[in-house]
Amino acid sequence: MNNWFKSGQPWIWLNAGAVSISLIMVFGLILLIGVRGLSYFWPSNVIDARYVLPSGETTRLVGEIDSVESIPRVQAESSGYEFDFESEKLTRYLIKTGNRDVTGADFQVVFADFVQDIKYPENLLVIERHEWGNFYGFLRQVKENGQVVAEGENARQELEARLDRATELHDRIMDIQKGEIGSINYQLERLRLEERALELDDELTPQRQQELASQREALNAEYETLRETMNELYGKIRRDSIVAETMSGRQIDIPMAKMVRIYYPNSMGVPGKIGFYFAKVWEFVSGEPREANTEGGIFPAIFGTVMMVLIMSVLVTPFGVIAAIYLREYAKQGLIIRTIRVAVNNLAGVPSIVYGVFGLGFFVYFLGGNIDQLFFPEALPAPTFGTPGILWSSLTLALLTLPVVIVSTEEGLSRIPRSIREGSLALGATKAETLWRTVIPMASPAMMTGLILAVARAAGEVAPLMLVGVVKLAPSLPLDGNFPYLHMERKFMHLGFHIYDVGFQSPNVEAARPLVYATSLLLIVVIIALNLSAIYIRNRLREKYQALEGG
Repeated sequence: MNNWFKSGQPWIWLNAGAVSISLIMVFGLILLIGVRGLSYFWPSNVIDARYVLPSGETTRLVGEIDSVESIPRVQAESSGYEFDFESEKLTRYLIKTGNRDVTGADFQVVFADFVQDIKYPENLLVIERHEWGNFYGFLRQVKENGQVVAEGENARQELEARLDRATELHDRIMDIQKGEIGSINYQLERLRLEERALELDDELTPQRQQELASQREALNAEYETLRETMNELYGKIRRDSIVAETMSGRQIDIPMAKMVRIYYPNSMGVPGKIGFYFAKVWEFVSGEPREANTEGGIFPAIFGTVMMVLIMSVLVTPFGVIAAIYLREYAKQGLIIRTIRVAVNNLAGVPSIVYGVFGLGFFVYFLGGNIDQLFFPEALPAPTFGTPGILWSSLTLALLTLPVVIVSTEEGLSRIPRSIREGSLALGATKAETLWRTVIPMASPAMMTGLILAVARAAGEVAPLMLVGVVKLAPSLPLDGNFPYLHMERKFMHLGFHIYDVGFQSPNVEAARPLVYATSLLLIVVIIALNLSAIYIRNRLREKYQALEGG
């Protein structure tokens, strides 16, 4: 036994077991997040049942069974119910009843023992809306300009045809608002700033003022044309509406302009549900959020996360590599350099929120404020770079991940054999040429390793971003078709902050919980995709210089 312990075999098995347990926990967590998140998009059947209240009154219950849980009998009796049977555990349903504009709540908690006569009517309608969440009920009539055009069995087909028209009109309105009108507003603002800059420099001549006025008039004329088009589109989209009946029997008018889609989950077969599922997943990935981020998609958050990580990578790599090259190749090794290395290693352990406070004070207020004073005086007192934005977020995270890149690059440089440096110098190359043409290319896999670690940490950071640029809803993306196309001063959305906002700041927690899982899964996928891209590049570089390093 002593010899077995001395051989080191127990520690090998112990390490292998620890790694296996860690992998099981990681994959189990990802599986849990995936199941909870991806199941949200499946069109569940909607029940139509009777529910007995504690007072003995019976009400109608229409909605989706969101979750099922067992609770102690004592907790159930505290809700006012009395049970005539012996049971320590009771089943409780969380029913998504929707119709928040009618009832004031999206969900209702009920006990399974008091739910009776459960049915699944095929004509039960679900409407996803741009506001007020889902509607659950029964279609009664389709109207055009207030006049009934279809009811009964014919109403369903008429609704589907008219909703397609309303969806096309809505998309056209959004394109005009965010695209063409947004571009005109941006150009008008640039003209205003240009005129203000000329005024500050005493260069606003009558001729130049007239040129600016003519450009402004042209843009205003274009805007008026678009406004007339918008009014015409609004008139068309407001034409149609429906009359639907809620579970309480109340009939309400719902304009088609407020509808996103309609579907009948109880009458959908498996192929129809699969098609609906992938359509919802695509909307989640490619669409924009609505209903305070609890509905719709999260494309702006995906775009902001990836763009911030790319900008951070471009910023952190040269600074980290240059610092590592100086510390390893040029600096005289001594107490000062050892102190610097200790400081660099300690920086990796500083809480991220401290970097956020530093970024807000130095990058935003000091650096950004001075940039505004020097280069954008015409925009003052409104800040341009003196306010949180994607540039300052990227710089803050670059500073946060800089120690990782420095340490990885130094380790890569230290592994380059001394004979390679001496051989290059013996052939007449200078030290700079040796570094640039031989040492750095061979150390590039280690640099990429540092970048991989930096990307993995930066993509998941939230705390510093809350101070230096991330917002709940960004009016426009940092990259668009307006010159100079890349707007580094703009605020942006981020997947990590989106998870925090939906999970902890949402006014409708129950409706938002599945989106927390779905967004978390998507954030993991984005990080894995970024890391795999960097790993692929690193492996290509490693294969390229492996033979040289071996020699």
